[in-house]
Amino acid sequence: MPSTAAFPGKLGEKEIESLLRPYILQDASVPAGIYSKLASYLDLLLKWNARTNLTAIRDPEEIVRRHFGESLFAAQHLADCGTLLDFGSGAGFPGLPIQLFRPDIRVTLAESQNKKASFLREACRTLGVKTDVWAARVEAMPASARFEIVTLRAVDNMDAAIEAASLRAGSRMLLLTTTRQAPISPIGFLPGAATPLPAATEQQLLWFDRVAEWQA
Repeated sequence: MPSTAAFPGKLGEKEIESLLRPYILQDASVPAGIYSKLASYLDLLLKWNARTNLTAIRDPEEIVRRHFGESLFAAQHLADCGTLLDFGSGAGFPGLPIQLFRPDIRVTLAESQNKKASFLREACRTLGVKTDVWAARVEAMPASARFEIVTLRAVDNMDAAIEAASLRAGSRMLLLTTTRQAPISPIGFLPGAATPLPAATEQQLLWFDRVAEWQA
């Protein structure tokens, strides 16, 4: 068991709400109870991260800003949709905060690493969300598996991931990336305007929209 020193100090709902304020749009309708659920999510993440490498970021405030904040910012820029696939979800970003902010969307978290997939299942159970967890590579999904939107953030080999994601995206792909990475549009997609993330020098949201004639 990890020592108590391995667990950084907890953050309360008010502290999390204050840290996330720059990432919440002025006219956004924030779901009731979301900060309480994010506090539970953070506690669970810190406990698991002490023995399983879910994220290299260890500071709770930085986790809230970088992981929660950027994910919630992305959630507020989603168009109306019914299904979303979070490709290479890791510890659940951006898919799980998106699910908390947009409970109307059927979210699937795809994570091939067993320990991370186990964490995602436990997080979904703890948060009381009906989010699906696909504990295998996205390429192993049935050929018919399609989602209106596919999200990608901090995945290995981004160019290859985008190509695989393009086969699953019915209408759009949303990347949380940097200005230096700026991937090339996959076949059948056109890039949209990039949106800088709050308090970031390089991070941005980047859309790829499926061209109409490539719709399945």
